[in-house]
Amino acid sequence: MSLHHRIHETVRRIPSGRVATYGQVAAAAGLPGRALYVGFALAALPEGTDVPWHRVVNARGGISPRAGGGAAEKIQRILLESEGVVFEDGDRIELERFRWEDG
Repeated sequence: MSLHHRIHETVRRIPSGRVATYGQVAAAAGLPGRALYVGFALAALPEGTDVPWHRVVNARGGISPRAGGGAAEKIQRILLESEGVVFEDGDRIELERFRWEDG
């Protein structure tokens, strides 16, 4: 199984209304310390993918900037809010409340 496939399968396990950090996904996929690689794997997903990429956030509970502008960031926020995820102080998710617990 490729590393990208392992990451995608891990992200598919994050339920609606929950988020995971890049580092958390890396560790759950058996790639501890490879959070940046998770970002690359998700950025390479094709448009219309069924992988819920929007449920992966940075370690501070925020949406990470994307290359090419903020459209993907706005979409990510809309998708998360539609699942009931709440942003505190305008741009942070309370990880203690919304973090996915694998296992």
